[in-house]
Amino acid sequence: MPSLHLLPGATTAPNSTFLLRPHSPLLPSKTLTPKKPKPKPPSALLQWNRKPELSGSIPRVTVITSGKGGVGKTTTTANIGLSLARLGFSVVAIDADVGLRNLDLLLGLENRVNYTVIEVLNGDCRLDQALVRDKRWSNFELLCISKPRSKLPLGFGGKALTWLVDALKARPQGSPDFILIDCPAGIDAGFITAITPANEAVLITTPDITSLRDADRVTGLLECDGIRDIKMIVNRVRTDMIKGEDMLSVLDVQEMLGLPLLGAIPEDTEVIRSTNRGYPLVLNKPPTLAGLAFEQAAWRLVEQDSMQAVVVEEQPKRGFFSFFGG
Repeated sequence: MPSLHLLPGATTAPNSTFLLRPHSPLLPSKTLTPKKPKPKPPSALLQWNRKPELSGSIPRVTVITSGKGGVGKTTTTANIGLSLARLGFSVVAIDADVGLRNLDLLLGLENRVNYTVIEVLNGDCRLDQALVRDKRWSNFELLCISKPRSKLPLGFGGKALTWLVDALKARPQGSPDFILIDCPAGIDAGFITAITPANEAVLITTPDITSLRDADRVTGLLECDGIRDIKMIVNRVRTDMIKGEDMLSVLDVQEMLGLPLLGAIPEDTEVIRSTNRGYPLVLNKPPTLAGLAFEQAAWRLVEQDSMQAVVVEEQPKRGFFSFFGG
């Protein structure tokens, strides 16, 4: 039979009650620590989960240009176009790069392009037959000017592309909310043709001096053509190089070009993977930082808003000799 012992601190007064327990060796007490919640992946639901309010007249005809090649015009067109479609707006993306089209590859629609604008102008097909509807988002459609390695007829120019935009406005199913024109590189005839029907522009640049020189030149050409609503996206931003003063900051780029900032896209290795798979960044789950930046840029484009780049000053590091006033 186990013996009974008083608990430490118990009293032995006649009218008092005390606790008894069997004599057993003391067991180490376990402290329960609350489990830390798992970090949630970044959410693609932006701006308090509300739908942005569309500003301006419908349709918004926007040309995405840069002047310099390889800065991300086609990638921006694909990601912003699908971001707009995910927000509930109808979008038609026109690949205006003649002979070197790539927008269908980035969207994974290269095997579904049977007709182009050239066949429409020649009377070989209807406009709705040339439009390729995305299976993932039915309110997004792609329209290519020509087939790869083909040449445009001499009569094709800004007036023909303006007629095409007017035909999209007069469709029986209604006008799209956005018409995005993927502009070819350079400032030759293809550039002039692409910007003719547009009433606003998104200028893509990277934080290097060659791209900035071309962007400044293109800005002047857009203003001469009557396009005053110009916003820019700074692509391939690397914060580590900016901290090391090896790359211009977004604020430096904005001060040099003097344009409203639509978005800043960080350098992301996932861009190459998404390009090779024909799966834009904004569809990734969980979304990447570059994908979220494209979605934020699409949101600002809808509401004709812009962002302001700021400089965050770092506190100086305190070393061992700082204790001695060094």
